Amino acid sequence: MLKALIAGSLLVSPLMLAGCGKSGEQAGASTSVEDARWSDATVAQLRKAIDARAAHGLDRMRFDISGEAGSVEGQGALTQSALRYASALAQGAANPNKLYKIYTLPRPKVDLKRGLAEAIAKGKVDVWLESLAPHDAGYRKLSQAYLALRKGGNGTPAAIPAAAEPLKPSETDKRVPIIARQLVASDYLPREQASNGHLYTQPMVRAVKQMQADYGIDPDGVVGDDVLEVLNLSDADRARVIAVAMERARWLERVAPATRIDVNIAAARLNYWRDGKLIDSRRVVVGKPEHETPQLGSPIWRLVANPTWTVPRSIEKRELAGKSAAYLRRNNMARKDGWIVQQPGPKNSLGLVKFDMKNEHLIYLHDTPAKQLFNEVQRQRSHGCVRVQDALGFAELLARDAGVLDEWKKARATGKESFVKLPYEIPVRLLYQTVVFDQAGEPVIRADPYGWNEKVSTALGFPASRDMRLRAAVGDVGP
Repeated sequence: MLKALIAGSLLVSPLMLAGCGKSGEQAGASTSVEDARWSDATVAQLRKAIDARAAHGLDRMRFDISGEAGSVEGQGALTQSALRYASALAQGAANPNKLYKIYTLPRPKVDLKRGLAEAIAKGKVDVWLESLAPHDAGYRKLSQAYLALRKGGNGTPAAIPAAAEPLKPSETDKRVPIIARQLVASDYLPREQASNGHLYTQPMVRAVKQMQADYGIDPDGVVGDDVLEVLNLSDADRARVIAVAMERARWLERVAPATRIDVNIAAARLNYWRDGKLIDSRRVVVGKPEHETPQLGSPIWRLVANPTWTVPRSIEKRELAGKSAAYLRRNNMARKDGWIVQQPGPKNSLGLVKFDMKNEHLIYLHDTPAKQLFNEVQRQRSHGCVRVQDALGFAELLARDAGVLDEWKKARATGKESFVKLPYEIPVRLLYQTVVFDQAGEPVIRADPYGWNEKVSTALGFPASRDMRLRAAVGDVGP
């Protein structure tokens, strides 16, 4: 059952390997896809598979099967239809590199032509197609939720109905339990403060005010049409978000690195996996809407103790223009070789540790002196880098696991910028996931702070929607 509104590792099926065969010399003779001959049976398998595409949220896309097996032209048309559908399952129906300015997460590499040729030759086109999509439990849950919503949303939470008058603090309303449940799901209201009665309580009012502020609504605590627009999703809206989540899953490699760091940009949360087990989870602060944190695959290769911060030209121009020499001195900043450099210390915008990553976009994880931002619900507040809650504790955890804890402690003790190279790189995936899974493994829809779902859903054939966007908050000068 799909849980309330707004607010892993992907496994591969052995059958997926059918699309990633060895070279011709290694695998023996193989029929090329151009020479493969469709039979009535394999055509029927293809038609049946495409007819069932709703299980992957692809039912709004057309995969025409106009070819007939009895002609050369028909054979070619069938092959092209099969390859198009296979590509949608194996790598996604849309190319994220074309949807987003920056997208460097590793994508599946599948030899679809070879796989299709072998599937036709063996008469198992249906088995091969079924093997291409993700097969992990999360994807199956998404598929089940999408099919349920498509049939009318059986078992999903009821939407909040509109009312003639807005709901004001201390009033009673039969919709209060539904509102409370959705505020809990979105992290605005602690579960223990949710009321099952009809009284619109002060804890709920405070939660609504915080949500209103995040979305640029007058924070008066009144539940009117604007608040309902944030909280309320129709079954069609929910189905669209679930379909987008399945598409994003198809973009990812089927086997994630067993040891890795995943940052969900949309939920502003970090998960550290070691040897396939979730070891640590903590809050992060990510880029504000006009300075979005990009979707990257980029490893951490060293820890930097007591880092300096060279202020980027863009931040210098927008945030520090006109600042006096006294301001720079107060913040331990000075010009060096034409750049503003902030020296190590507790006021440094990178805090006391930086996690150096390998990418050309100057995106990395780091500490911060602005600890209060971790208490926010919507933590899209930085200039694009990822600020880590208790970053010193996280650095010590990574150093201990990597066997360099002594070196790390010595580097910290110097009080100067010092570097500790890790004996191995730790893959980091900066993901954008607006559907997460609760402890029971059920999908929960969270906010879409950057409005990035729209491009994906449009590519999947969904009509345009009007989502409430997170307000760009005033932040500090840090990265």
